[in-house]
Amino acid sequence: MIRVGMGTTSVLPRRLEPAFRLAREAGFDGVEVMITSDPATQRARAIAALSARYGMPVLSIHAPVLLFSTLVFGRDPRTKLQRAAALAAELGAATVVAHPPWRWQRRWAARFEEAVSEIAASSGVVVAVENMFPVAAGGRTREAFAPHWDPGELTIDRLVLDVSHATMAGRSALELARGWGERLHHVHLCDAAAPGAGRLVDAHLVPGRGGQPVAELLRHLAVSGFAGDVVAELNTRHCGRDDGARLAELCETVAFAREHLGPSALR
Repeated sequence: MIRVGMGTTSVLPRRLEPAFRLAREAGFDGVEVMITSDPATQRARAIAALSARYGMPVLSIHAPVLLFSTLVFGRDPRTKLQRAAALAAELGAATVVAHPPWRWQRRWAARFEEAVSEIAASSGVVVAVENMFPVAAGGRTREAFAPHWDPGELTIDRLVLDVSHATMAGRSALELARGWGERLHHVHLCDAAAPGAGRLVDAHLVPGRGGQPVAELLRHLAVSGFAGDVVAELNTRHCGRDDGARLAELCETVAFAREHLGPSALR
């Protein structure tokens, strides 16, 4: 059965406790914790306490790979990924989500594929790598990630599909999912403009509000033997501190996911 989870980034700028509370209220099956500069996201005891209080299991841990978390778990990218995997193992989470290295991380990029395999083997959790995108700057498209923004091009066994990132790369999320086949392990559920629709924004919209074939993607997962988790990763910053408006978007997302996943996602 496919679990429908919620990434804690879906409630930013709200913090970790409201994330677990809103995930429960919206009817998600569990939570993906993004490790950030917030100390609560870095400590197994704090996360486990919230998980128990709200009855929301930790499905996955997102490693601290974003620019605003540069110093979280140290500067060495391998150490950061190892510590994220150790945190996941301690919490019983099945998956760690990682990004491909930034292009300027040349030494890390050169050993990234091997390191992913080694850390997964030593920690006992799946380390899955997420699709990113080229970056447009100064009228030119530049490769921001190495060895490639598309982890399907790498020798990595488990992949994470982010629907909004697919738009940024000018790709259909459904086409990526079909191309990756059994390597697809985890999905970040959201929506964005259709590929080729003009100005690109990493929108992370509520599914069904953009131009990506999200309903078709979910139906594909339901019939293709996909056995991973589908985790909502929305941008609700426009809601500010209005948790009522934020909860409405989360509930809409859960309903959309369960409708199109069908019986494979029924709780």
